[in-house]
Amino acid sequence: MLVKNWMSKNVITIEAKESMQRALSLMKEHKIRMLPVLQRGKLVGVVSDNDLKRASASDATMLDVHEMLYLISKIKVKDIMVKDPLTVSPDCTVEETAELLMEHKISGVPVVEAGGRVVGVITRDDLFKVLITLSGLGKHGVQFAFQIEDRAGSIKELTDVIRDHEGKIASILSSYEGVPEGFRNVYIRIYDLPRGDVPNLQAQLQKRAKMIYVVDHRDNRREICQNMSE
Repeated sequence: MLVKNWMSKNVITIEAKESMQRALSLMKEHKIRMLPVLQRGKLVGVVSDNDLKRASASDATMLDVHEMLYLISKIKVKDIMVKDPLTVSPDCTVEETAELLMEHKISGVPVVEAGGRVVGVITRDDLFKVLITLSGLGKHGVQFAFQIEDRAGSIKELTDVIRDHEGKIASILSSYEGVPEGFRNVYIRIYDLPRGDVPNLQAQLQKRAKMIYVVDHRDNRREICQNMSE
C-alpha cells in the first residue's frame, strides 16, 4: 500500500517568513497539527503544534495576554521550524512510513516528489485509517484470533470452515511477534454470518486451531480463551 494512495493531498503550507501567529491560525482553521514550511517554493522545514507550544512556553513566560499576542505576531516560523525535515516519496509504502514516524517519534511527514515538490502530507491519523481499512473493521463483523502452525495450508484449513458456514472474509492478518518458533498468530474477520451460526462456527474452528479470542463487534461480545495470550 503506497503513500500516494493514503496521504492528504490538500496540503496546507506556510512561508518561512510568516509569523507564528499565522501558523497557529492555519492549524486551528484546518484542524491540522503540522505545516510544511516553504521558501521560494522549496521545502525548508516543518512546524508542528508542539513546536508552537514550546515556543510559546519558553518565550511568553511571565507576559500578560496582550504582550504574548504581540510576541507571537513577531516570532517568525523560520525561527521555530524544524529545518531539513524528514520526508517520504509518494511511492514509499505505508509500512515504511509508519516505521519512520515511530523511529523518530514524530506525528507526520511531508510527501515530496523527486523534483522536490510537496504533493502531500501523511500523518499517524492517515496510518490509523490504513489499519482500520486493512482489518475490515468497518464491516462490524466477528474477528477470530488463532495461534496456528506455520506451515503451508494451515490458514486454508480455517478459511475452508468459514466458507462452509457461508461466512464472508473481510480480512486475514498474521504476525510472528511474541509467538513460539514454528507458529504464528492469525486474525480473521468475517461478516454476513447469521448470529445464530457463530457458536457452531467457533466450535468447529476450535477443533482445528488454538483460539486466542473472539470479538463480535456488532453485539460487543468479547471472549478471551483461557491459557492463551497475545
